[in-house]
Parts: sequence; structure tokens; C-alpha cells
Amino acid sequence: MSQLQIRTLIRGAGLALAVIIAVGLPAGYFAVGAIDIGHTAALKARLSSDRVARYIYAHEELWQYQHVRLLELIEFPPDHGVQPRMRIEDTAGRMVVQESGALLSPTHELRVPVVVGGETIAWLAADTSLRPLLIETGYVALFGLLLGLLEWFAMLLLPLRALDKTLSALSTQSARFQAALNNMTQGLCMFDGQNRLIVHNRRFDEMFGAPDPEAARSGSVAIGMLRERGLGGSARLDGLEGGTHELIDGRVIQVSHQAMAEAGWVATYEDVTERRRSHERLLHMTRHDALTGLPNRTLFREQMERRLSHGGAPSRMAVLCIDLDGFKGVNDSLGHAAGDELLRVVARRLRDATREADIVARLGGDEFAVITELEQPAELEALAARLVGALQAPFQIQGQVVAIGASIGVMPRSETQATADELLRNADIALYRAKAEGRGTWRFFEPGMDAEILKRRQFEAELRRALIEEQFELHYQPLLAAEPQALVGFEALVRWRHPRRGLVQPGEFIPLAEEIGLIKSIGAWVLRKACADAAKWPSHIKIAVNLSPLQFMDGDPVRDVELALAASGLPAERLELEITESVLLQDNETTLSSLHRLHAMGVRISMDDFGTGYSSLSYLRRFPFDKIKIDRSFVHALAQDTGSIAIVRAVIGLGKALGMDVLAEGVETAEQLRILKLEGCDELQGYLFSRPQPVQDVAEMIARYAQGASTAEA
Repeated sequence: MSQLQIRTLIRGAGLALAVIIAVGLPAGYFAVGAIDIGHTAALKARLSSDRVARYIYAHEELWQYQHVRLLELIEFPPDHGVQPRMRIEDTAGRMVVQESGALLSPTHELRVPVVVGGETIAWLAADTSLRPLLIETGYVALFGLLLGLLEWFAMLLLPLRALDKTLSALSTQSARFQAALNNMTQGLCMFDGQNRLIVHNRRFDEMFGAPDPEAARSGSVAIGMLRERGLGGSARLDGLEGGTHELIDGRVIQVSHQAMAEAGWVATYEDVTERRRSHERLLHMTRHDALTGLPNRTLFREQMERRLSHGGAPSRMAVLCIDLDGFKGVNDSLGHAAGDELLRVVARRLRDATREADIVARLGGDEFAVITELEQPAELEALAARLVGALQAPFQIQGQVVAIGASIGVMPRSETQATADELLRNADIALYRAKAEGRGTWRFFEPGMDAEILKRRQFEAELRRALIEEQFELHYQPLLAAEPQALVGFEALVRWRHPRRGLVQPGEFIPLAEEIGLIKSIGAWVLRKACADAAKWPSHIKIAVNLSPLQFMDGDPVRDVELALAASGLPAERLELEITESVLLQDNETTLSSLHRLHAMGVRISMDDFGTGYSSLSYLRRFPFDKIKIDRSFVHALAQDTGSIAIVRAVIGLGKALGMDVLAEGVETAEQLRILKLEGCDELQGYLFSRPQPVQDVAEMIARYAQGASTAEA
């Protein structure tokens, strides 16, 4: 029923009730009053008739002439009720006697027979005026009209107001429901028991198109539209399949169907395309390397396990572990961005050099691996040679030509080595052997190789323990002024006092410390110890400390220097930091900023191994070094190679032109010393003067050079 029909029904009912009240109340009052008047008149008439009958019976001959007596018989004392006017007529209709007084019209007449001896001899009539009743009825009618009007207005106001309030609440609820329905992220449609579409939301229209309103009443359009898009195909219309459906346009829809209690069904449709794609991307990310797109270690192991368990019988398979040679230098010199680009190109070359059935993975860092179904040694050698060759070809990275190489460990599967862990472990052992034998080559796993790996791991553990237990110590090599030959400082050189092996030289453990990430901690310790020792020496003696490039890349050398100087009280001017070109090859603002901050503190900066790199001159222009050190390789050949003399002469001249001190390291013969003095070198260092000595011998060296000791005496 519509809202207009409800309003019309309420108005009609109110009007009918008002009419009933306005008409029925006075009509009822009049009817009741008339009945009461009739009953009263009848009662009085019968009483009077009985008295008259008895009187006539006693005076049969005289009753028509005894008017006074008859009046007494028919008169009643006046009362507050209705008083009828009585009269007696004979049978011929002649008036015998009548009460005096006039009656207001209209009147009501009642005739009662006067019976004497069983015979009607006269009629007694009672006339009653109805005007008082009509007047009262008029008042009642007026009251009824007012009451009806009140009822009319009440029926108009209260139910309609309640209706309006209810309809408003329903409208609000409907609007809220519609808003909620249309703001659902899922499409929704509802069908009744006859499969007629009764509800659908805006998201449903957006997903599948709006159904035609007229045609949708049968349900065929909406259901057909759903089926055309692949959302179920069962014979029953209310049995469309739920679950996940992939549409012909590529979308993925999650469908849920629910039957309604009365009849019909409701369904929701959620577009989960992006969710599935995100899940697939996330799944891909968890199993693939983000940088190269290759399978990561997790997926690589899964593929190994799958192939190992294929068919329950031993499968043809070999594992190759690949480690890049020289990648660290590229990463340190050109920066991480160049390193990442290089890794991506390496991944492409590895894929191009392998078969489609092979699996290439990046296990981490610059370590890659390959699973292949090849098993014959000749086939595996050919694959390893192809991979090494592919990675030895020059790379074009950020406009620069980069050359690296690769070492490969090969582990074919055998019946006695069936697990993935064993294959990877043995391939890694073979890789370690290939790197130890010169890099840029490959080696097959052989029994006994694992002993070397165990030895290396033990060495790593011992190195970590050495840092904790402070097994390191510093030896100091003097730095001498050329003219006059006087002590100006010492270079601090770290040694490892191994509990069993004795004194271990830095060349044996520094590369490993850099590889396993201990060099920053060792470097910070060297700084603190060297500054603390130098603070006890005469104030004109400097201390030179080498900084590893890794201390700039991943550490905070400025803070390490500040802490070392603060703890020792050594003036910054007495500290000299030696860095190699590889520090500046990083070419980033952080490195240059750190060097400038150190220089501003008063610390002297020296370029070590000058002339051995590719860009030494450009770095002298970019940063104001205090000193440059001529590499020992040039000093060693001074007496035999005129080219070395020319290089040394050029470096010394460059240093003087730029206002920098020049130190020659590796001086071992008197002839080398003579040439360096002749060319005007500022400072000297080498075994000719002294080997690096423990800290307890430094005081004796200071005293000896203070007395003007000669080279021969040293």
C-alpha cells in the first residue's frame, strides 16, 4: 500500500467517525428521549384510564356529566419530568373532558381505551410536547458536532503525524541502508522466490553493468548477465556457484551466495583482482631476489628438493656456486648504485649462458648459483667455462668500463650425496678452492676440500675472539725527515698475537676482517690505542694511522677520531690519517664531508700508495691532502729503472708545487736513500731505518734518533 493510499484511508476513517459522532449522538439522544416520553405518557394514561373506568363503573349514568370529577381523575401533580395533557373522548369521538393548558408543537399522542365490564366505552388520550426534547437534542447535536470536529482533527493530526514520523524514520533508515549498500566495496544483488531482481547496489552496476529495469523483473537479465561473465552455470537459478571466478576480461571475482529464509537468494561479488596480484607479487618477492628478479635462496632450495625427490629415484643434477671476483672493488669505488647495476647485468649474462631448463639464482651479495640437469664432467666443464667467459667480458656500467671475473665451484649429484644441504655445501667448498687457486676459474668438489673450509671457519672464529680478548697489538715504524735525517713520527701497524700461531701479520687477517665485517671495530681500536701511545711521546712526534675504505662506507670515522683524541688527550695536529684512493673512488658527498671535517679538526690527511691508481692526480685536485706517499713499488726499482726515477721525480715536483709533503715508503738500500735525497723527497720510511717495533721499543728509538744516530747505526 502506498503512502497516499494510507493517508486517504486515515482521512476517510476520521471523517466517517466524525459524522457518526455528530449525527449519531443527537439522534440517539432524541430516540432515547422520545422512548422515555412515550413510556411516561403510557404509564400515566393507563393509570388515569383505570381510575376513570372504576369511576364510570360506579356512576354509569352520570360519568359524561361529571366533568370536575373526571378532571380530578386524569390530572397528575406537576413534576420535573414530561407532563402529558390528558383528555377523554366517547366512542363517537366527542370530547368529554380535557386538561387545560396549551402544548407546544410538535406533540406526541397516545390513546388508551377505557374499558368497563369488558367493553370500551371511551378513549383516554395523552398528548405530550416534543419541543423540550428537540431543544435538548439541538444542544446535544451541537456538542456532538464539536466532538466530531475534535475527533476529525485528532484523526488528522495524530495518526498522520505518527505516519509522517514513521515514514520519515523509514525514509532515513532507507537512505542509510541505500548509502551503506551503495558504498559497499562488494557488488550485491537480491532475487525473490521467482528469481526477480529486487535489490542491487551501485557497485554491482559498476562491476557488471546496470540491468534493464523492466527486463530485470523476470530475473533473466541479471542472472544471464552474471552467467555470461562466468559467474556460475548451474541449471538452477538460485544455485549459481560461489567461490572465486576468473572472468573473461581478466578480473578475479570472489562470489558468496546465501539463501534467504522466506525465499530467494542474495549474493555478493568482490573484485579481488588486485588482492590476488598483490599476493602473487608478495609471493614472488618472498621467493625471488628483488634486485635481479632471479630465484632467491629459498626458491633455489625448493627447486633442489623437488628435483632430488622427483620420481623417488636419483635424478640427473649438478649445482654450481658462482662468486664474482673483483665485485667488492667496483662496489667500493663506484658506489652501491653501480654495484646494483652490475649485479643486474651479471644476472642477465648468467641466464643467457645457461639453458632454459637450468635454474639461475642469486643466493645473496655477489654469490649466484645454478641448478642444471647436466651430469657428465665434460658437459659441466663446458658450462662452467661458458659462465666464466661470460663474466670476464667487460661491463659498461654508468658510462665506465668495468672488468670483473668469476670463480665457480661444481658439485655433481651422486648417490651418496642426496640432500640439498650437502650439494650446496660441497659446491661452496669447491668454489673456495677455485678462489684460492687464482680466481677466474672453476673446480669440481673433491673429498678433503672441506678440511680447508673448516680451517677458514675456525680462523674466522679465532679472529672474532681476538677482538673480544684484545689479542691485537701495535708495532710502530719510524718516519724520518730526509734533511736533516731526524725522527718526525711513527706509523702504527697492527699485529695479531695469536695464542698458538704467534705473531700474525696484517696481510693474513686484514682481508678476512674486511670480508666478515670486523675491520670497523679493529680500525676503531687501532685509532684509540695509537693515540693513547702517542700521547706519551714528545710533542713533536706524530702518529700515522691507516683507515680502511670500509670505515668510511659503513662506519663513522669522524666520531672514531673524536673519541680517540678525547680519550687520549692527543692534539689533533699530531694525528695523521692515511687513506688509499679506494676511499675517494666511492665519490660521494658523505666521504668528502668526512674528510673535510677531519681536516677542519686539524688532523693531517695523507694519500697512501700514490701513483698506483687510475685517478690519483684528479683526487689531488678535489681534496687538499697534507701529504702524499710514494708507493714502495716505485722506490724498489729506483736503482735499476730510470722510469721509476722519473716517476718519483714527477711526484716530488707535484707535491712541492701543491704545497704537500712527499714521503717515500719502502726505503731499503743506501742507494735508494741517496736518490730520494737528491730528488728532494721530504720524508722517508723503510727497513733501512727500522722494521716496525713493539710499543716498548719506541722510547729507545726516540732516544737514539735524538742523539743523531746514523743510518748505518740503525
